[in-house]
Amino acid sequence: MARIKQLSVNLINQIAAGEVIERPYSVVKELVENSIDAGADKIEISVSNGTRNIRVADNGSGIHPDDIELAFKKHATSKLTNEESLFNIETLGFRGEALASIISIAKVTCTTRTADFDFGTKVESQNSIVKTSKTGCSKGTIMDVNDIFFNQPARLKFLKSEKTEFAYIQELIQSLALANPNIAFTLKNNNSEIIKTTSDEGLLTRITQIFDSNIINELRQVDKTDILSGIKISGYISLPGYTRSSKKTIYTFVNSRTVKCPILMKAVDTAYKNMLPTGRFPFVVINIDISPSEIDVNAHPTKREIRYKNPNQIFNFVQSAITAALDNNKLQKEIPVQNENIISFNSNKNVNFIQENSDDEYISAFEVKKIIDKPEVKIDKINQTKIDIKFDAAPVVKQINVIGQLKNTYILVENEDNLEIIDQHIAQERYIYEQLKSQKEIASQLLIVSDVLDVSPEESDLLENAKLQLSKFGYKIENISDTQIIFKKIPQILAQVKLQDILSEILKNLKDSADTDLDTIEEKILITTSCKASVKAGDKLTLWQMEEIVKNLRSTKNPYTCPHGRPISHYIPIKDVAAFFNRNI
Repeated sequence: MARIKQLSVNLINQIAAGEVIERPYSVVKELVENSIDAGADKIEISVSNGTRNIRVADNGSGIHPDDIELAFKKHATSKLTNEESLFNIETLGFRGEALASIISIAKVTCTTRTADFDFGTKVESQNSIVKTSKTGCSKGTIMDVNDIFFNQPARLKFLKSEKTEFAYIQELIQSLALANPNIAFTLKNNNSEIIKTTSDEGLLTRITQIFDSNIINELRQVDKTDILSGIKISGYISLPGYTRSSKKTIYTFVNSRTVKCPILMKAVDTAYKNMLPTGRFPFVVINIDISPSEIDVNAHPTKREIRYKNPNQIFNFVQSAITAALDNNKLQKEIPVQNENIISFNSNKNVNFIQENSDDEYISAFEVKKIIDKPEVKIDKINQTKIDIKFDAAPVVKQINVIGQLKNTYILVENEDNLEIIDQHIAQERYIYEQLKSQKEIASQLLIVSDVLDVSPEESDLLENAKLQLSKFGYKIENISDTQIIFKKIPQILAQVKLQDILSEILKNLKDSADTDLDTIEEKILITTSCKASVKAGDKLTLWQMEEIVKNLRSTKNPYTCPHGRPISHYIPIKDVAAFFNRNI
């Protein structure tokens, strides 16, 4: 075995750089986070030479000339003062490894000046050797990092194409820009401007600066604070009808730090459960503000992983906040009804009536007169609650104006600003699903006579093992042999559905769920029941039936997608129709 010897400073830094600097993206991340920590409100990033040359310029506080050489040494930082502060991190950087790692694998020039000096300091470094000199420059810091991995040809071979490496950098700057809407960011690639944002415009404006401005119409605000724990969540999420093909558009931040957090991702997935098609994901930008003492960001050199003292609390808080945002933000608008032939009121007149619980605010136009003509009227529905409504003039109701049915499949609804096209099957499926899910016990119908249905031995075992879950939703199946079964009970709402069709759908879901938990099996049985109980595409409906489907849809918590994740409605703006015919509205 060879004799033990002390490694050189540059080799030590290169070993550390293997963890901190994985690719050009890592250099940009460390430098831009330093700029943010320095209080900059303007940061410009320029990339060239196949992403191997990087320039980051900011107008932050700069580096004191007496500290400049120390700044490039390993484990030297201004962001920690003692051991206790390691568990109360309020900055993005804190480990004191980045600059020492960068100067070991690239040629670096740093120009910096603080507000207290009339002159700046210039640093030139290569192979961890630092030389300094005075220079004239503006307040702030400019970092020029060139020929990344020039002295590590093996690392160069592991880099992807220029396009891929720059894509990493672009995604990083997008994320940092969303986390810091108070800072103006500019990103250039080979002198071509890719991202440019202004400062202090708010998160919603920042989202439109980075993405399509039309995205605003698809977003709902998340804003919730737990006063006792001091945890706050803020941001925007997309409606279930607006999805992306990748999880890359789910941006999660903790104290404005970009994090890869399984807990936050699980909370998002749970909140959108049964709302999105398979392989589709929402657009999410959320930031959790929490006391730094309640988290640990020192889990990995990249500082993207995070640990919580109370992870269950974080999961439930985030999931409930997103669910509330989706539940409380309906797409439909209130339409005032002011027809003197239908209704007339004296100012300040009180009208008392009994109505289904207040979530069901939608009534069809022909029902308005019935309610108003009788000061007190009982609507025979579940969960009746007596309420007082005071009208100063004409009431405001959400009118359902069904104008027809397309191909015996789509319900056409005229709204104030758009034409709404509703898939009748999945609209009713969503309503029935939520109704069944809220019921403690689903009503069953006893079958005196049942068809004998053939199954394979494997299918017979699946049904036998799922008896408990099936009974919970109103089914009772008996095996009369290894290859034959009969239904003893089915949910009442499936009374008109063929037993073979019910069986086929149940077996399909049980096979798909063979390796999943019981909750997933129950969920799929519930979805199957809802699907089979709904009207089908091609069923001709009366006006009353269509209005009833739309009214029920309006009362659901999630009127956007069916339990399978398919969108329920499509909107065509009236202004687009008018524009097609060269009309101004």
